[in-house]
Parts: sequence; C-alpha cells; structure tokens
Amino acid sequence: MRAEEEKRLAEKKKQEEERRQREVEEKKQRDIEEKRRRLEEAEKKRQAMMQALKDQANKSKGPNFTISKKAEAGMHMSSAQLERNKTKEQLEEEKRISLSIRIKPLNIENLSLDKLKAKALELWDCIVKLETEKYDLEERQKRQDYDLKELKERQKQQLRHKALKKGLDPEALTGKYPPKIQVASKYERRVDTRSYDDKKKLFEGGWETLSSEELEKIWKTRSEQFTKRKHAKLPKWFGERPGKKKNDPDSPEEEEVKPADEDVEPVYVEEEIEEEVEEEEEEEEEAEEEEEEEEEEEE
Repeated sequence: MRAEEEKRLAEKKKQEEERRQREVEEKKQRDIEEKRRRLEEAEKKRQAMMQALKDQANKSKGPNFTISKKAEAGMHMSSAQLERNKTKEQLEEEKRISLSIRIKPLNIENLSLDKLKAKALELWDCIVKLETEKYDLEERQKRQDYDLKELKERQKQQLRHKALKKGLDPEALTGKYPPKIQVASKYERRVDTRSYDDKKKLFEGGWETLSSEELEKIWKTRSEQFTKRKHAKLPKWFGERPGKKKNDPDSPEEEEVKPADEDVEPVYVEEEIEEEVEEEEEEEEEAEEEEEEEEEEEE
C-alpha cells in the first residue's frame, strides 16, 4: 500500500510540474505574441506617419518643424526614460521581433523561372524604396538642422537688440550666463564697461605699492653690486692647517690677500682662525672645570 501511495504521489507531482512548465511556456509565448503585436502596430503607425509626412512635404514647402507643448514634452521624456530603463535582454528581444517583422521570408522553393524573376524585381523595388526613404530622411534632417540654425541666429539677433536697448553690451544676453551687474551710475553720461576687478584695482596701491617698488629697486642695485664685486684670494698656509683631519686633502696654495679696491676691506683669515681656536680652548677648559666640580661634589 505504501509503495502504491508513493507512486501515486510521484505521478501527481510530475503532473503538477508538467502543468507548471506548460503554464510558463504559454505565458512566455503570450508575452512574445503581445510584443510582436505591439511592434507591428508601432511599425504600421510609423509607416503611416512617414507616408503622411511625405505627402505633406510634397504639398507644401513651408517650415517642417512643429512646436510641441509641455505635456507632450513630458510624455516624450517619460517614454525616453522607459526606453533607458529597459534591460539588455528586453532590447535584444524587441530587436529580434522587429527584425522578424521587417525581414520577411523569401519562400522561393518550388518556384518557376518567371516567378523567380518577378520575386527578384519585387526585391529590387523594395531596395529602391528603402534607399529612397533613407535619402528623404537624410534630406529632412539636413533641412531641420538648417531651420534650427536659422532660429538660433534669429534668437541671437533679438537678444542683441534687447541688450542694446537696455544699454548693455551686444553680446551680454547671448552667452550662457546672465550679464554682469553694471557698477556705473545711471546718471553718468558715459557708461562704464569695465569689470568689477578692473574698478577695484583703481583703489589699490598707494603707500604699499611705492614701498614695494622702492624695495625692489634697492634689492636690484645691491644684487648687481654683489655680482660685480672683485673676489679676493685666500692667503697661503704656513705649516699645517688648523682643524685639519688625518685624511683631509691639502689646502691649495694661493696668493696672499691683496685689497682689490680701497673701499674693500682685506680679509684676515688667520686672525679669525686664531680667535676660533682660542674660543674652542676656552670651552674645553670650562668643560673640564665643570667635570672636576661634579667629581668633588660626588666625593
């Protein structure tokens, strides 16, 4: 009994699984058919719109642009957002369905020679029609670009006239940003066109500028005097150089110091070295005395 019950449950489970799979497949097929139907309707509407535009262009050669309302613009924006939010799989599926609608099967099997020739002529006419539509669309785009440029130029001219009426620069209203605030008084006869920074610099300077210029002048004169000075040579060493270590190279023997000018004082290097040596000896003696005092205190 238990084996029969398990067998019956397994059979029931299998049937449920098959039914679920059939429902999923049917739902997928219905979605594909719905998408195909919607794309076919969109394609028919597009073809009708293209034909209407073509007829209208043939009838009248006026401006081929229309001003849409805000509501329509909002609807277009929402549809564009919906298009952007679609996944890659959805776009691929729509592309495949659209191509299946546009690319019709040839069905040339078991056709006679005359029917094949007629089929070839039909395909050739289709190619000519598509190329004609492509050329018409390109020309329409060129005309629309020209109309947009013309409208922008008209708008620029109107903004120039408006700026001149307000007493502004002709290019003040044509830029990306609004015009700068005029600092000049409206009662002045001559309108000041300088910027705020230029006007601010008029009140800068005074004593600070004069002092900086004077310091710059003094620095230049002293630097020139320093670069043009005459260099005096060091005197010869007598005996071993003070402070020379074991592996140091010997000092170059040079001439004694001779004053280059009367104003320039001679450099006495030996006296300076002797003073340094005496100072070092005094420091060593002081250090020794401090050490002796510390030792006495410890005892």
